[in-house]
Amino acid sequence: MVIAKARAVDGPDKPFRSAEIKRRDLDSYDVLIEIKFAGICHSDIHTAHGEWGPVNYPLVPGHEIAGIVTDVGAQVTKYKTGDRVGVGCMVDSCGECANCRKGEEQYCHKGNIQTYAGVDKYGEPTQGGYSTHIVVQEDFVLNIPDSIELDVAAPLLCAGITTYSPLNHWGAGPGKKVAVVGMGGIGHMAVKIAHAMGAEVTVLSQTLNKMKDGLQFGADHYYATNNLETFKELSGCFDLIINTVSARIDIDAYFSLLTLDGTLVNVGAPGEPLSLNVMSLIGHRRSFAGSMIGGIRETQEMLDFCAKHNIVPKIEVISADQIDEAYERVLASDVKYRFVIDTSTM
Repeated sequence: MVIAKARAVDGPDKPFRSAEIKRRDLDSYDVLIEIKFAGICHSDIHTAHGEWGPVNYPLVPGHEIAGIVTDVGAQVTKYKTGDRVGVGCMVDSCGECANCRKGEEQYCHKGNIQTYAGVDKYGEPTQGGYSTHIVVQEDFVLNIPDSIELDVAAPLLCAGITTYSPLNHWGAGPGKKVAVVGMGGIGHMAVKIAHAMGAEVTVLSQTLNKMKDGLQFGADHYYATNNLETFKELSGCFDLIINTVSARIDIDAYFSLLTLDGTLVNVGAPGEPLSLNVMSLIGHRRSFAGSMIGGIRETQEMLDFCAKHNIVPKIEVISADQIDEAYERVLASDVKYRFVIDTSTM
């Protein structure tokens, strides 16, 4: 058994503290990973603050994990000591349902096992990547291509696949007009990936403050949504809109931007329900959809795609003692564009 150093939170209004957590002994198909970097996702904040339901505290968040294999179980065949690997939002699933058999483990009928705030098959609570080590069964470990450094690889395991999956599923590519709502940690990845796929990309952000960055990331156009003329000018324009915002927005206003048969996909997950007028959908046979991460196969595909196209997130590396400050800055939209914890500072 490995004792990992970690940062844990004891309640929705509590600060992070130093902690030690036990990582299980290696089972036959388990991989022990020394975590080098862990990204901070808005989901971590929602969960740590108890905004998505009851939480079994103390909690160690973190599902954007990049590190090095330091040991493997007796029957592991996919990885060996020294391999550069990643772990995303899930660490197991039933493996037997129709969705799991299709490689869509994120939609496991029995519910996939989350990297943190879940319960594993041994009945123990899962604890995440704000720690120095983690044990994961090999089928839920990803290979990080050599051309991607570990610090920038970490956010790809959530922010990268959260945007790649819907862009891939709804066919973003040449001839398609794609809008990205929000230019945060997830949104800037959506821009980069959609551009690499060949789509015409527009950013819809509250202001033009990040316009220079958005254009550098590959956006063809950039509009401020605090300007009502934006919605008039872009009416009926987009084949696909990816909404990355984790807050309530006027969803009907964004539906008006979709063309015939266009789709708005929510990947941001606000803590409050969204309301909509069904007539906004009926009028032009529009669709409103949601998308989680991707399955393990698609996540590896995303990593290889990012390596091929030299796509990495823009990050700010912090120490473990700066997590509380980082959370405050994320909530204030004061990050360009993803915080990543250097776990050597644990």
